[in-house]
This record gives sequence, C-alpha cells and structure tokens, in this order.
Amino acid sequence: MNLPDHLLPAAWYWFAYALYAVVLGGALYAAPWRRLRDNEQLHLWLGTCVSLMLMWSYLKTGIKPGLNFHVLGATLFTLMFGPYLAIVGLSVVLLGVTYFGYSGWESFPANALLMGALPVAVSYAIYRLADGKLPNHFFVYIFINAFLGGALAMTVVGLAVTGMFALSGAYSTDYLISNYLPYYLLMAWSEAVLTGMLATLMVVYKPEWVSTFDDARYIRNK
Repeated sequence: MNLPDHLLPAAWYWFAYALYAVVLGGALYAAPWRRLRDNEQLHLWLGTCVSLMLMWSYLKTGIKPGLNFHVLGATLFTLMFGPYLAIVGLSVVLLGVTYFGYSGWESFPANALLMGALPVAVSYAIYRLADGKLPNHFFVYIFINAFLGGALAMTVVGLAVTGMFALSGAYSTDYLISNYLPYYLLMAWSEAVLTGMLATLMVVYKPEWVSTFDDARYIRNK
C-alpha cells in the first residue's frame, strides 16, 4: 500500500507523526552506523534502498486509493542489516517514492510505520525466536527467517492496513475483507518466495552481505 493524503481522519495522521518520530529516533540512535563506514557495505545499503524504491514505485497494482499492492523487501533488508538500519533504509525508500509523487507527504509517517517499521519488527521477532529456539541450520535460517518471515511480515501488514481502513471508516469492512485482504494473502506468497530466493543466493555467494547470517555457525560446523 501507498497511503494517499486525506484518506484518513486528520487525527490518525497526527498520531502517526508522533509514533513515527519515536520509532525513527530510536532507530537512528541504535543503528550500527560503523558498519556503513565500510564502502562495500555502504554501497550495498544504498543499492538496496534504490532497488526497493524502484520496486515500490513501478512494480505495483491497485484497485482504489490506498488499496494497492507491492512487495515490501522489509524482511530481506532486516536480515541483511538488522532492524535499525532497515527502518532507516525503508524510510529513505519511502522518501524517494514520495518525492516522485507516488505517495503523499501527509501520509508519510503512516506509510513508514506500516510498510517499514511494522514488517521489520515482525521479521526481526521471527529471527530472534528462531535464533534462540531452533537449531543452527542453513535450511532453518532460509525457510524460517527468510521464507516464513517474509510471508508473515506481509500478512501482518495486510491485516493492519485492513483494520486501519475499517476502523477509520475509509472503506467498509465487508468490502475490505472481500476485495482487499485476500490479495494480501497472495502477496505474502510472493514476498516469501522472493525473500527466500534472494536470501539463499546471498548467504551462498555473499554471506558478508547478510549480517544475521554466520556461515561458520550455520554451514561449516554441520
């Protein structure tokens, strides 16, 4: 979704501004900026931002204002750089998307929370749970953290957006359940496959690109 301006009541946007300020401030403070001092990592982070900016802008479809779909890439971003740099990076992505007119400035914080902070939080929670409870195995990392993480992140975003539109009165609950939410469940599969494929390629050929993956831990000792 790319939430347009004036679709929700003004109070919702003000609440989003306040919450986003807290989330972004925390991410900026806690982000491991030292990692981006390495030129390769900085170029990788910027390249990921640009790639997602293009995908969010052009590889999308929709049915009504605010009711559109595109891949998020939040799970892969989180696995690559951790949650804080992912939140900052997705904010940069949305900044570019909004600047070029594909989203509204008034709705920027709401979009950043729903398409950035929320899926990053879900993805990182799944990673932490798997990291602490499941065996250190390559296939566990790929299928749980990347594949399942991507699917659940997209599903949670779909549920959150549907609930937001229903509670705000922007669209009726019946319409959203019949004509919007089911497509998010289909998008969850696309997000899972794309995230799983790209994560697999990276951890095999460029494991240094994925900060949450340690080949000595997941591969060499098996």
